[in-house]
Amino acid sequence: MAKKKAVKKKTTKKKASKKATKKKAAKKTSLKTTKKTSKKKVTKKAAGKKKSSKKVSSKKTGGAQMEGKKVPSGKFPVTGGSSLNLADLKKAVVYFYPKDNTSGCTLEGQDFTAQYKKFKSKGFEIYGVSPDSLKSHDKFKEKYKFPFELISDEDKKLCEKFGVWVEKSMYGRKYMGVERSTFLIKGGKIAKEWRKVKVKGHVAEVLESLDN
Repeated sequence: MAKKKAVKKKTTKKKASKKATKKKAAKKTSLKTTKKTSKKKVTKKAAGKKKSSKKVSSKKTGGAQMEGKKVPSGKFPVTGGSSLNLADLKKAVVYFYPKDNTSGCTLEGQDFTAQYKKFKSKGFEIYGVSPDSLKSHDKFKEKYKFPFELISDEDKKLCEKFGVWVEKSMYGRKYMGVERSTFLIKGGKIAKEWRKVKVKGHVAEVLESLDN
């Protein structure tokens, strides 16, 4: 009887040790899977952060770079009742401005008017562009005696082609509008561009660049 009891104790101990070993193995596998899932979560979060940072940076950048590219084609209405395809222009200065009869846009138009003969002497025509109607343009042109034509871009197609229809911000309010920009056209291509133009001194800078 004593021998039988000893054998039973041994088998019981063996079973207990096997169960303990299985529990340890199960704990190890569960820890491994937990670590793997946590690593995946961290990786996904990091990837998400990278994507979000890219989105933010893309918003901050301005319009598309146009230098060296062909002038976008398409006919657009011009003051005086005619139409114009900018792709047909060989030598011209095309400037985009936000709105007729505003202080900055009026001053810019007057500056181009003051230097108009110098631009013409070098073979360059000038065109102003904004989303205003032709009726508004005609009045604006007549009021300030601009010697050059104004292009109406009410549907913003031309602004979008040149990458000047952008998100702007004023007093914390975001809205879409024209980024004041100027493009120098030579031989049907964009030779030079100016973005986020400051009106003061800008026309003189454009005039100086004609011979470069």
